Amino acid sequence: MSEQLALLPAYLTAHLQLTLFALLAGSAFSIPAGIVIARARRLERPVLAVASVIQTIPSLALLAIMVPALAALGMRSIGFLPAFIGLTLYSVLPILRNTVTGLSGLDPAMIEAARGVGMTRNQQLWRVEIPLAMPVILAGLRTSTVWTVGIATLSTPVGATSLGNYIFAGLQTRNLNAVLVGCIASAVLALVLDGLVRALGGALLSRRRAPLIAVLASLAMLYAYSGVTFVRGLRGASADRVVVGAKTFTEQYILSDIMAGRIGAATGASVEVVSSLGSTVAFDALLSGEIDVYVEYSGTIWATIMKRASAGVDRAGVLEEVGRFLADEHGVELVGGLGFENAYALAMTRRQAESLRVGRISDLVPHAPRLSIGGDYEFFDRAEWASVRDSYGLAFAEKRTMDPSLMYQAVASNQIDVISAFSTDGRIVALDLVVIEDDRRAIPPYDAVILVGPRLRRERPDVVAALKTLTGTIGADQMRRMNLAVDQDGATPAAVAQEFLRSRPISER
Repeated sequence: MSEQLALLPAYLTAHLQLTLFALLAGSAFSIPAGIVIARARRLERPVLAVASVIQTIPSLALLAIMVPALAALGMRSIGFLPAFIGLTLYSVLPILRNTVTGLSGLDPAMIEAARGVGMTRNQQLWRVEIPLAMPVILAGLRTSTVWTVGIATLSTPVGATSLGNYIFAGLQTRNLNAVLVGCIASAVLALVLDGLVRALGGALLSRRRAPLIAVLASLAMLYAYSGVTFVRGLRGASADRVVVGAKTFTEQYILSDIMAGRIGAATGASVEVVSSLGSTVAFDALLSGEIDVYVEYSGTIWATIMKRASAGVDRAGVLEEVGRFLADEHGVELVGGLGFENAYALAMTRRQAESLRVGRISDLVPHAPRLSIGGDYEFFDRAEWASVRDSYGLAFAEKRTMDPSLMYQAVASNQIDVISAFSTDGRIVALDLVVIEDDRRAIPPYDAVILVGPRLRRERPDVVAALKTLTGTIGADQMRRMNLAVDQDGATPAAVAQEFLRSRPISER
């Protein structure tokens, strides 16, 4: 728990920055827009329709959309910016709708009285309409505040630090302490900010100066702290800093810490790890220079990026062609393989495999119409699944997409029959699962390889040389043991990485 609490100041600060800046931007648009709509009612339907459509987009999808959209515009496509834009868009509807509702629902007699005493339209707006509509407007702001705090936890897969780092990493590594800290901190932050907005409303309505000054001072302090720490973070980002990326599962967390440790020890460079990135987000970030290095799998590049056929390909040939493609098309260097393959594989409990006499995928075919299969978020949309399905003629009774950390528990508890496992996952051993042989080689090889982006390749040959000392140092059994140490024994990825680096000092290479 102490390790998780040590991360809290940085994660909470980043989460506060995202939330406050998004709410400020959302309010700066929504309240003036609501005033305009209330006076020009023909705009109400189209503007609110657009805001409602944005709200119907799943929050994680909206954040993910920001990545390619910003990349196409030549802007930073991961990190703070896509998360900020996505959260701002999500914050708009409650404030906008309540502003329109509050101003439109005023008693006409009050408006007529204001006109009768000779008020101009602006005087009428600021002295009568907005004060009367303020409770409704603040109710929308409170709703938006709570929503934004919660949705900000989903910023992690687009590379933005937040309290979601606790939740995503905790779910993948089965670290309940991390999940609890992330959830509790997010809930407390939502309550605090909601309480401040509620207190602001009370002070405005009561017109009591002291409470109003206290609330405004508290909000000003939060914004000042967020602004200062944000600017300090921008200034503190060294041009020589090396950014290591990691996807959203245990193995990637361990390997990113191993690479960061090796780079720091060998070169003295400042290293930052950006974890829990989506699969395509990581590759796009490497090309744009927003991360410098990460571990990819040859089969992912082959099937997803190169769009090549998966069935029956040669492992060495795939590795060679992938390296050539990355260098020629993207200026990315394939430094080398780490020494193990982590392929997609179908797995089921040993008891059921023995009961059905399934050892190969071909044996599974006649049973599939009575069985269910679970896959991670992207498996059923990947070329590998299409290759397996078509090569064997597999037709399961049910397909379920779920979080990888829950998928293993689901098959172990017989809630689903087959899963799309990863061949080096320690939970295969821990849960006594059987990997079903791909006897028709429908799934391409998945060598774990280190990819270095164009900037690092060009400017930091010392870092590339340090990374080369890791090639061929990790076998499949060793990687499985390291994964198991995290997933079953409760060790942190950083601790497992440090132990590996101690056992393989640079002088051994």
